Formats: sequence, C-alpha cells, structure tokens
Amino acid sequence: MPAVETRMTGPLRPIELATAAVLGGLAVVLTVVGWFLPHLGLIAAFAVVPLGVVAHHHRLRALLASAFAACVLSFLVAGTGTVSNIVECAAIGGLVGIAKRREWSLRLVALGVAVIGPVLAAISVGLLALFSSLRKLTLTQFRNTWKGIRKIVGGLLQQVGLLGPIDHFVNAALRDWWVTVAVVVMGATVWFAVLGWVFIGAVLERLKWIRATDRLDVGPDLAEPGPLPVTLSGVSYRYPGTDHDAIDGVTLTISPGEMVALVGDNGSGKSTLSRILAGRSATGGTISRPGAAALGRHGGTAMILQHPETQVLGVRVADDIVWGLHDATGIDIEDVLAQVGLAGFAERETSGLSGGELQRLAVAAALVRQPRLLISDESTAMVDEAGRRDLTALLRSLPTQNHGMAVVHVTHRPEEAKVADRRFRMQSGRLLPDDELLQPRGPVEGRAASGLGIASEEPNRPAALELIGVSHTYGLGTPWAQSAVRGVDLKVGPEEGVLIVGGNGSGKSTLAWIMAGLLRPTFGECLLGDAPVRGQVGSVGLAFQHARLQVQRATVGRDVRAAGAPDDEAVAAALAGVGLDAAEFAERRVDA
Repeated sequence: MPAVETRMTGPLRPIELATAAVLGGLAVVLTVVGWFLPHLGLIAAFAVVPLGVVAHHHRLRALLASAFAACVLSFLVAGTGTVSNIVECAAIGGLVGIAKRREWSLRLVALGVAVIGPVLAAISVGLLALFSSLRKLTLTQFRNTWKGIRKIVGGLLQQVGLLGPIDHFVNAALRDWWVTVAVVVMGATVWFAVLGWVFIGAVLERLKWIRATDRLDVGPDLAEPGPLPVTLSGVSYRYPGTDHDAIDGVTLTISPGEMVALVGDNGSGKSTLSRILAGRSATGGTISRPGAAALGRHGGTAMILQHPETQVLGVRVADDIVWGLHDATGIDIEDVLAQVGLAGFAERETSGLSGGELQRLAVAAALVRQPRLLISDESTAMVDEAGRRDLTALLRSLPTQNHGMAVVHVTHRPEEAKVADRRFRMQSGRLLPDDELLQPRGPVEGRAASGLGIASEEPNRPAALELIGVSHTYGLGTPWAQSAVRGVDLKVGPEEGVLIVGGNGSGKSTLAWIMAGLLRPTFGECLLGDAPVRGQVGSVGLAFQHARLQVQRATVGRDVRAAGAPDDEAVAAALAGVGLDAAEFAERRVDA
C-alpha cells in the first residue's frame, strides 16, 4: 500500500475518508475495551497502531479527521478518559507513521517523543486543574486501582515489609497529583512510541502488497456540474505500474437524450472508459465538456457499479437513498423505489436485502440525484432475468423521460445492448462500432430445480449431501424477522449436478451457505454423509458471487498455493483448468 504523495491538496478524498473512518473506529474499540475490562488497560495502548497506519498512508488532515471522529465517538461511549487515550495515540501514532513513511532515523523519532511527551503532560495537568470533577474521577480511579491490587497482593507485600512504604508512596502521589500525572503521561508517551514503532512496522509489512487505490478517484471537481455533451478525442489511459494502455485512441461523443451501450470481454477496457467518462483524467488525448463531471453531485454524473455492497451505506433503505445529499426535502422515496421494483421497501434494513435487491437500491440512490449522465457499469449483472428486463427498460426510458440525460450502459449481454441508440464494442482497449443486430443468448441447457421443496430424481440413491426440512429465518424472534428458506428437502448424490434457480431474494444464497456449513439452519438438518455439515466446514467448496472475497494473497500463483496446491506444477495445472496460462498469470497481482 503506497504512501500518499505529499503534493496532494484539496478536500479529503473518498479513500482517505474511508481509511480514516474504519481505522478510527478500530482505535475506539481498542480504547473502550482497554478502559472497561479490568487489568487489560494495555489493550488501549494498541490504538496507536491503526492511527499510525492512517498517518503512514495518507495526509496529516486524514489523521486529524480520524482522531477527531474517534474522540467524539469514544466520548459518547465512555467519557473523557478515553478521549485522552485517543489524543495520545493519535499524536504518537502520527509521529511514528510519518517517520516510517519518510524513513526517519530513530534519533529523530526519539526527539519527537521528547517534545510531544511534555506537551501532552502539560495539557493533561491543565485539564485536570481546570475541571475539578474530572480530576476527582481520575484520582478516585487511581486510588481504587491501588485498593484492588492491595487486596490481591497485600499479604505478600506485608510479609516483605513493602506494604507501608507503597501506601505512603501512593498517598504522596495522590497528594501531588500534578507531578504524578505528568510523569505517567510522559512515561506512557515513551511506551506508546515503542509499541507503535514495533507493531506499526509489523502491520505495514503485512499490508505493503495491498494497493489502496481508488479507481473512481476523480480528484477535486468543484466547478458547476456540466457533464454533457462530453467528447473524447484520441483518449488513452495507463494504470500506474503497468506497461500498456488499458484504453487507447478512444474517440467518442455522448450527447443528452441518448443511450449508449458498451459491450466487450473482461479486461477489454469497458470499466476504464466508464471511469474516464465519470471524470477521471486521461493519460493521453483530450476530454471536453461544458462543466465538471461532478461525480455523485446533484445534476452531475452518477455511476452504478457491478457490486452494490460498495455503494449501499445506509442501515435502512430509505436512509441509503438520501445518503450524502445536502437537502433531501421533496424527494418521493416511495416513488423512486417503485421505479426500480422495490415498492414498500423503505423501512427494510439493507443488511437483509439480496444481491439483486441491493443493486436496485443502488439505482434508486443514483436517480434521486437527478444526474445528467448516468453510467451503469454492469449494474444488471446480479439481478434475476425479470429484474434485468425491468432495469434495462428503466435505463432505456430515462433519456426519453429526461431529455437532458444520457445513459451509458456497460454490459456483457447483447440483448441489453440492442435497445440502445448506439452500440460500441471494446476490444483490447480499442473502441469499435457494433451496429450489427445483437442476438440474445440461447437458453442454458441442463436440469433445473425449484429453490424450495425439491428432491433428487432418484430418491433411493445414496446422498452425498442431504437437506431434511431445512428452514432459515434471519432475525428470528425480532420484529425484523425475515424468512429466507422454508421446508427444503434435497438429496444430492455422488456425480450428480443440481441447478437451483430463482429470483432475487428467493433464498438461493442462504441455501448455499447452509449446504457449505457456514450458516446453521433455524430448523431442519443438513447432512454431509451421516454427520451435520456444520461440523465439516471446508468439506463442501463454495464459490461466492463476488470472486474477490475469496482471493487472499498478493499474486495469482500465491493465492492458488494458499488454497492447497502443493507446488508450482499443481498451480499451473489448476490455472490451466480454468483457462489461465500460468506463464502469464501466476505472477500477476490479483488486483490487476
């Protein structure tokens, strides 16, 4: 994960805000746990690590934002005591993180600690002197801690003659509290610095192969929205660290009132071209538009991505639709939801939505911003057949209903592309016109079964996997209970293939997780052989809808090795089995 360039200016970018929020939240958790659990105050000191990582990877203002948010949250949860821990961890973590990034010497870090320690001590003493209730609470906590220790080891200390002197020392420390507090804070500063230097370095070593790049980072874009018409002339784009252009020589004009479809194979450059249209700067060629692309702003550009989980932020559906809007008055949430097939979903929790329902929600959240340019980057990929038809029809209707809007739809499906006004095919980074009549794909051959109440065609055949009366309800016993699977009886025999189909939200994914042993059914049993599959996790392989969730190593070859390939020959054979040449892919980074 490369460090941020020091010349970066302007407001915090999405990736900086996301990192600051997540790691700041982790710092709060560590602080609060260490504050409340008896004799585990050491845990709170580890809050220096996430805050140090923020300082290492991003600008100082990202650290300040993370520390401020963490201070507010920790104060609301646990009061002022935790805030002091967050402040100290942010100061020391910031010093160590920046030192690691700029490769400062230990002598320079020690000098920084020598400056920060007395400053923090003076602030702490000043606050305690100013707020008597806080001082009383702090000293009482210190006194109670000693009483607890005294009860545990007092007898032993009495035998060796140390109990009286220690009692005298504690009383003196409480009497001269300003000295005690200053010494404790400066000592803690040194301890936090040592802890941070060791553990931040270890964490950075583990994270160095992860590239924290935001491919939708379009940079500061504060001009008035004016995304259309947009004209690309000989545009190319090359990602950092690569030796070839992802797109090359693209010339294209998108005008208001039209729908344009982009089709092409994986890796052909479709998504890269979408990001250019959304406002990312090209590395070659020229881009002209009357104003700013204004990604995410009202009247600018909206983008719907393939994986809706990356775009859904609200706890409730209604909250997510207006997330990030400065003014949500006048928005008819029910009407927008009805447009995308989610009528009546406003009060549903987003965590209980299926993949297809989340995708519809992402479309709705884009529409309330009334974009002039709507980019759909394979937004129909995880929607069922009926939903794909409805969403495609909706995308087709938008330029007609809103004459100032244009829609760019990226898809693998010819039947979706053929409804567009213009169609283009991306091939090896080149944009080619595709005006041929695109035929829909033929039906998939094979046996299909309903998702509920199904059974093997040969009931007397021994089953490798068997489901008996399986049902599952999310949030059982709560007002938000949602039944996902009901009364499934299924036998899957050796060498047998079963295809389970159904609409979004019908329970397919829940059933798959139960069969893999990752989810315990509310009722019924799922057996692998003669034993519950729940106790045999790993014996049933599961391929997720989002392949990226299963990739855990830096390169393709390392990931296959980690999954069980014993040697390079086995890696090559496994890659060849799925159509990937080991010579080309084994050393390729998974994020490429």
